[in-house]
Amino acid sequence: MPTPRSSTPVWQQALAVVGGFVVLLWALEVVDTASGHQLDGYGVRPRDDEGLVGILFAPLLHGGWGHLSANTVPVLVLGFLVLATGLTRGLAATGVIWVVGGLGTWLVAPANTVHLGASVLVFGWLTYLVVRGFVNRRGGEIALGIVVLLVWGGLLWGVLPGAAGVSWQGHLFGAVGGVVAAWSGRSLRSPA
Repeated sequence: MPTPRSSTPVWQQALAVVGGFVVLLWALEVVDTASGHQLDGYGVRPRDDEGLVGILFAPLLHGGWGHLSANTVPVLVLGFLVLATGLTRGLAATGVIWVVGGLGTWLVAPANTVHLGASVLVFGWLTYLVVRGFVNRRGGEIALGIVVLLVWGGLLWGVLPGAAGVSWQGHLFGAVGGVVAAWSGRSLRSPA
């Protein structure tokens, strides 16, 4: 006779993953500050062969405590919403956003600049949540996307060139990555 399987609800797993991710971001900023901000050099450096490493590390690094603080709440909320409706597909979407956002920034941003921060994920998660329901034709996901757009949609202005020192390219390609993730993940409909 099979034994009943006890499993942690997906929303609790999502909360643990996104909470752990935020703890990692803060721990890395402690290390970066203690090292005189030497980790910042591992951000995306456009069209520099060594700058390709930044595609992997840039979303984990921030240009100081203010930058990290500004990203923390959106990472917690949007990251949780992406993962809570399916950990596997949420992590897959995050991977697509991470790579598309980093690669797009590497290809398009001005040379001799460094781009870093979790906002590439924030913009990707935002567009992913908005587009996903329409792609999957699921009423609950459409409703969630509309609510997310109403609450967080103002962030999308960040994909336009504007404030000095803000990587609109990272925001733009993060958002593009979210749309790509929604379309490419349409067959990953399982809730786990």
